[in-house]
Amino acid sequence: MTQDVTNSDLQTGKPNGILPALDSVDWPVFEAGWVWMVGGGPGDPGLLTLHALNALQQADIIIYDALVDKALLSWAKPDAVIEYAGKRGGKPSPKQRDISLRLIELAQAGKRVLRLKGGDPFVFGRGGEEAQTLVQAGIKLRIIPGISAGIGGLAYAGIPVTHRDVNQSVTFLSGHDRTGLMPSALDWDALSKGSQVIVMYMAIKHMPDICEKLIAAGRDPHEPVAVVNNATRDDMQVLETTLVKAHEDITRSGIGAPAIVCIGRVALMRQCLDWMGQMQGVPPRNLDPLDVRSESETG
Repeated sequence: MTQDVTNSDLQTGKPNGILPALDSVDWPVFEAGWVWMVGGGPGDPGLLTLHALNALQQADIIIYDALVDKALLSWAKPDAVIEYAGKRGGKPSPKQRDISLRLIELAQAGKRVLRLKGGDPFVFGRGGEEAQTLVQAGIKLRIIPGISAGIGGLAYAGIPVTHRDVNQSVTFLSGHDRTGLMPSALDWDALSKGSQVIVMYMAIKHMPDICEKLIAAGRDPHEPVAVVNNATRDDMQVLETTLVKAHEDITRSGIGAPAIVCIGRVALMRQCLDWMGQMQGVPPRNLDPLDVRSESETG
C-alpha cells in the first residue's frame, strides 16, 4: 500500500469538499475505531450514494482500490490521509492479508477508517473476506453498498440486464478464481443451458476458453455479446460481437480490462437504448432490436 500525505485536489482541479454538507437528515456518525466498507460505484462519481459521501466527509483515513475514481477522494475532509491498496491482475499488488491487517491496525489506533472499493464491495470485491477478518478481530463495521458495474455499467452502455421479452434471470460470475485461472468450480454445461443472460466480471483474459466451453455445451455460437470497458467513465468503450467471434474481435479491437462482458439477447438492446450516443446526436440504429414489439406494445 502507498500513502498520499493528505487529501489533494490535484486530480480534479476542484477544492476539497466541493459538495455541500449533509445536513437536515440524521446521518450516521462515523465513530472512532470503526471501519466503514463503502462501495464507490462503477466509475462515474455521480453514482456515489449519499451514505458513501457522508462517510468520505467524516473519515480520518481512506484506503482505496484501483478502480475507484480519484474524483471521489476530493470529497474527503481536507486533513484525511489517503492510502492506495489497489489489486490489479498481473501487476505488483499488496496481499489481501496485509490490507486486512492494516485496516485492523488503524481501527485499533482509534481512527475512522473508510475502506473504499469500486462497484459494490460484496460483488466480486473481496469485501466479504475483509469484513469477516474485521469482525473476527473485534472491529466494529458498517457496510455501505454501491452500484455494481455488472448492472450500472451495462446501463450506461444502453443494455438492461433484464428485459421481459428475453430473460427472467441473470447469472453473475467471475472470469477467474482466487488463483487467477478460469474458475474450475463452475458447471459450464449447466450455465450454458440454464442461464438466460450471463454477466461476467474480470473475464477478458479467459474469454477464448469461456466461449469455447459455452459453445461446446450447446450455447448458440451467434448469441450476442457486449464487452464494456471502463464502464460509466468518460473513456468508456463498448464492443458488440457474438460468442463465436468474441475472442477474435476483442483481440482486433484492443479492448481490455477492466471490462464487463454480457452474453445474451439483452445486448441487442444497445441498438435502441444507446442513450449516451443519442446525447451526442447519434440516432438509434434499431427501434425494435428484439423484433418483438411495436410502439403500441411497449406499455
